[in-house]
Amino acid sequence: MAHLLIIEDDDLLRDGLTDLLKQSAHTVCNSADGLSAQSLLQEQVIDAVILDLGLPQLDGMSLLRWIRQRFESLPVMILTAREGINDRVEGLLAGADDYLTKPFNNAELTARVQALLRRARLPAFNAEVRPVTSPDDSQCLQIDSQLPRAWIFGQPIELTQREWELLRLLQQHINQVVSREDVATVWQSDAAEPSASNALEVYIHRLRRKLSGSGLNIRNIRGLGYMLEPQ
Repeated sequence: MAHLLIIEDDDLLRDGLTDLLKQSAHTVCNSADGLSAQSLLQEQVIDAVILDLGLPQLDGMSLLRWIRQRFESLPVMILTAREGINDRVEGLLAGADDYLTKPFNNAELTARVQALLRRARLPAFNAEVRPVTSPDDSQCLQIDSQLPRAWIFGQPIELTQREWELLRLLQQHINQVVSREDVATVWQSDAAEPSASNALEVYIHRLRRKLSGSGLNIRNIRGLGYMLEPQ
């Protein structure tokens, strides 16, 4: 079972795709425009995306390029009425893993989604997984370097995009202080945003709970920032 994101502005088609993929035991969220899709991708752990090109607010091709900058290995299937060879080539060169035109056969769509997910799980397609160690175990925490995934003693933990970006930053500077400005840079946000909204403290609290039992702790270094260190 995978968590899929459908980005389609046609209400009937979006609902139909959602029902179809739920019948294959997947969980599905959806969006009718490119901007709300960006928010979902940063807030939820998504395993694959089905993307229309003709989207309001932010067109599908621009969204695809944004996805590839942030989620290099996330499987993306373009599902569109644009059937010209130039459109296909542009979509694939922009980073799509598959391209299917409307109208489509339900069985073929389902099979293609399964193939996308299967390829994404193969070692050749997986991102590098970086281990973080503690004195008690050499592989207590593992972090995927490209997708919002991590494991504690081999057990997966779910991370949102921002949680994963923060944890990866702390891991890259283990036993070193990470400042609010460092986090703002990784989050691509205004440096004042984490401080003004206390958003950073919320994410630190969430990560501490998810790291429970790992032998690692996130320590608050007053006035400076945060540090990931062995307990």
